[in-house]
Amino acid sequence: MTAVAVAGPASFEVLTPPPADGRTRARLGRLTLPHGVVETPQFMPVGTNATVKALDPDDLRTVGATIVLANTYHLYLRPGHERIERLGGLHRFMAWDRPILTDSGGFQVVSLADSRVIDDDGATFRSHIDGSLHRLTPEKAIAIQEALGADIAVALDHPVYPSSERAVVEDATERTHRWAERSLASHQRGGHTGDQALFGVIQGGLDPELRERSTRFIASMPFDGINIGGLAGDETPAQRRAALDVVVPLLADDPRPRYLMGLGSPADLLDAVDQGIDMFDSVLPSRVARTGQVWVPGGRLNLRNAVHLDDPAPIEEGCPCVACRQFSRAYIAHLFRAKELLAYRLATCHNLTFTLDFMARIRAAIGSGRLPESMADLRLRGGRTSGAEDATMADEPAGDPQ
Repeated sequence: MTAVAVAGPASFEVLTPPPADGRTRARLGRLTLPHGVVETPQFMPVGTNATVKALDPDDLRTVGATIVLANTYHLYLRPGHERIERLGGLHRFMAWDRPILTDSGGFQVVSLADSRVIDDDGATFRSHIDGSLHRLTPEKAIAIQEALGADIAVALDHPVYPSSERAVVEDATERTHRWAERSLASHQRGGHTGDQALFGVIQGGLDPELRERSTRFIASMPFDGINIGGLAGDETPAQRRAALDVVVPLLADDPRPRYLMGLGSPADLLDAVDQGIDMFDSVLPSRVARTGQVWVPGGRLNLRNAVHLDDPAPIEEGCPCVACRQFSRAYIAHLFRAKELLAYRLATCHNLTFTLDFMARIRAAIGSGRLPESMADLRLRGGRTSGAEDATMADEPAGDPQ
């Protein structure tokens, strides 16, 4: 076991390092935060508005979630970070006693591109709720996250689509670096006696030189963790792998957790773990659940298809989720056709159970030293890598990001 102590509100231990033969960069880790322990590699369900849609905290614990993500920008707009702070902070507000990560609001720099203006100081947004104007700067993003009180805050960054022209990517990357410095300088809840970790964000698009430059810059700063941003967008899996092949070797001796933002399909998660990533988040499992699509070994079922109307089988034999324990495909297919809200809860519980169980299987394989030998079976279970319709950055709606 390689133990690494990180001073302050987060400590990360590499329990099983990658093998010396280089067959995989995957590693088993443990991230300890003020509200609990997160075993890595790990997937974080997205609760943008302080809730994972259709689920309550008991559901989240049952599906196996140990950490969730909430969105800084959206909670700032509604109900307001000051109100959440007055009511005891985000954990109490949403009745979730395990770790929370809040993203910076930087993603909205992309998803709200039609209603914002960006400059070196920050971004001005027009609210998707009421049209009012709001200003988000690195200092403001940190202040909001400190008021929310999440275990992990994220420095404000400027992501762009991976396919953007090099000049656009370079400009956004350099701005991200300047904002990282300002975010660190304004963060008051970190340090040796603090109760909130702060992660910095690597950008650089698909350009190897820009990715290397950004990795070296962000890694040189005293963040508690390293985010890899600007992927899980309109790039191909091969392009994503090439970008990670630049980033991860540069972080080989870095003691901090690595978090790839926005990746959600099981097959993509497996590939990124193999490349050395520790943490992930995505709206994908909950979003596709609300369209009637559920993960099963090898791919997906669409419960809106007529073939399931007379199917007495559960979504997946042996799955411990509430949907599979109690209900048939036929019943859940009926719920979707009747537009009953229970359909969304059951499908979301199943998809998150499948995803988090998949991560547990990956961790078990890493811990036993057999991930390379297990990759074929895990790939069969995880199904295909994501297509364009799954790209989190590419299809994120501004007002309803889950």
